Amino acid sequence: MLTVIEYRSRSCFVVGVEIGVVGLPGKWSTETLADAVENRTGRRLVVDMSEVVLDLSAHRLDYRGRDLCQLDGLIVKKISREYSPNTIDRLELLRAVEAAGVAVFSPALSMLRLVDRLSCTTTLANAGIPMPPTCVTEDPEQALSVVQKFGSAVFKPLFSTKARGMVVVNASDPEQELLRKIEQFRASNPMMYIQKKMTLPGQDLGLVFLGGEYLGAYARISKGNSWNTTILHGGRYAAAEPDGDWVDIARKAQSLFNMDYTTVDMAQTEVGPVVFEVSAFGGFRGAKEGLGINVADRYVDYVLKRLT
Repeated sequence: MLTVIEYRSRSCFVVGVEIGVVGLPGKWSTETLADAVENRTGRRLVVDMSEVVLDLSAHRLDYRGRDLCQLDGLIVKKISREYSPNTIDRLELLRAVEAAGVAVFSPALSMLRLVDRLSCTTTLANAGIPMPPTCVTEDPEQALSVVQKFGSAVFKPLFSTKARGMVVVNASDPEQELLRKIEQFRASNPMMYIQKKMTLPGQDLGLVFLGGEYLGAYARISKGNSWNTTILHGGRYAAAEPDGDWVDIARKAQSLFNMDYTTVDMAQTEVGPVVFEVSAFGGFRGAKEGLGINVADRYVDYVLKRLT
């Protein structure tokens, strides 16, 4: 039985509850979330999905001798180091935990719809969310036509984070060079996701939502002449105060996916604000460094309220 035994401002300490954190052991965001869980419950369990075993006949998902199907909840911070089809497989394993009655934050099916960039984009586009012009094809000749139409395009892997694997292709290059770049990208990405390279003001924004509630926004500011703003490529975080229409767009975008915690990536372009993606595993560091918010603490309080 779960018992709340002490309140500290907006936070509470709860006994008799077991919450695991799915993430990457040793990584800052995973350990920060595990710290918050331990501070609220007195227990700590970080789950590395590369070590779990699903026994469908016994209805068990084991991790180092622990049956995760016996937990009260699982908070998913990170499912793998990089997105790939294997990421989807790992999320599928969590559906067994949910079937056993364990609350997973965010729901496995919600995250599944976001890990694949094409699934996320299609959902956003079908709902009328403003996005950069985007085309998807397996045909290199069609891809060439798209680049020539866009003038400058970003080829994005369907499974990637922090701009990994993305390639900028400019129509000003000789046609043979364009085809070479396209074929080189296609060798690893048969389904080519091609987005028009928009003119950005050197930054984009992450709008943070917890349980559908808007917490604030932070900016990622690019370093020098880098075409992307990711911290991996030298960007930095800063505070941001987007207009109300930005918040309305982001709120609608995240509402399509039933996420407990997420960030919506947006930017100002020559045609107005656009959404790039809704994150399957929203980051904590941007909120901490840009907004001064300890999202881990707030997230755990939110989870405990849901469980109790």
